[in-house]
Amino acid sequence: MKVILRTDVDGVGHKGDVIEVSNGYGRNFLLPRGLAFLSTPGAEAQAEGMRRSRELKDTAARQAAEDVAKSLVNNPVTITARVGADEKLFGSITPADIAAAVNEQKSVELDRKQIHLDEPIKAIGQYLVPVKLHASVEFPVTVEVVAEA
Repeated sequence: MKVILRTDVDGVGHKGDVIEVSNGYGRNFLLPRGLAFLSTPGAEAQAEGMRRSRELKDTAARQAAEDVAKSLVNNPVTITARVGADEKLFGSITPADIAAAVNEQKSVELDRKQIHLDEPIKAIGQYLVPVKLHASVEFPVTVEVVAEA
């Protein structure tokens, strides 16, 4: 069965793609949920427009992500935290804390899901934290954790 995707479907394709799927998958999953519609010659012309639109939006989103990356790469973000013995933090610094600090200090909106920490930060120091704003834009943000005065 040949269908055209209306939205991005993980593991299947992107909006506007003309794809071949099994009859059952198309009839029972994609079509009832409104994720795709049947392919016809007229619909394929419409799909071309959807692909062009997606590419323009993707280019604009990538450019915006690159601009944000340029503003954050060499500007450290400072987070103050309460410290106990051995310079260990009371609690930890999470991606949500980093996103809030970036928003407050640099006026850049980051979602905590865009910040990739393997484990929360539990000691003072300087850390390189990877941030992924777009599929092709990933950059490190320097986070400096200092003791509360």
